[in-house]
Amino acid sequence: MKKFAVFASGNGSNFEAIVTRLKEENWDASAALLVCDKPQAKVIERAEAFHIPSFAFEPKSYENKAAFEQAIIEQLRLHEVELIALAGYMRLIGDTLLQAYGGKIINIHPSLLPAFPGIDAVGQAFRAGVKVAGITVHYVDEGMDTGPIIAQKAIEIDEHDTLETIEQRIHKLEHKWYPSVIKQLLGLNNRGEKA
Repeated sequence: MKKFAVFASGNGSNFEAIVTRLKEENWDASAALLVCDKPQAKVIERAEAFHIPSFAFEPKSYENKAAFEQAIIEQLRLHEVELIALAGYMRLIGDTLLQAYGGKIINIHPSLLPAFPGIDAVGQAFRAGVKVAGITVHYVDEGMDTGPIIAQKAIEIDEHDTLETIEQRIHKLEHKWYPSVIKQLLGLNNRGEKA
């Protein structure tokens, strides 16, 4: 059985969408671990509800980024994680994690990269007046939203859309497509079985 981890920092709606799809489609895979850098985040409650172990840490309690990333690596190895899916994890991945899991870390970003990297991507797109927005799933490298693109999905924006409606539509797109990309990268077929 393939094992993956999800890294998140907040509410965890993408985490829940991933795990729900995994269970509904009975994947031959396991969400083996949630990693969260905010011990009070709602996503931890979601993990508990699904009986998924979590590693919640306070970055300030470590000497530096390399130290907390080493603690994360220990947890990933303990849970035999093969793939890491960032889902609202609001930290750049550092050299320590990249050296251990390079090419095995993916992220979902709420824009059609390379446009609007970083925080508030939907707000950036809205303020720019774009007619098309979307999501990008990409491999993680040392930059911010700069890794090789795996998949993109777009939505058209019309004059009736507000920032709120665009955000809702983007979330819906993320919840539909991110689990599909994860399943594909785990080498599972449409029925969730090993291909």
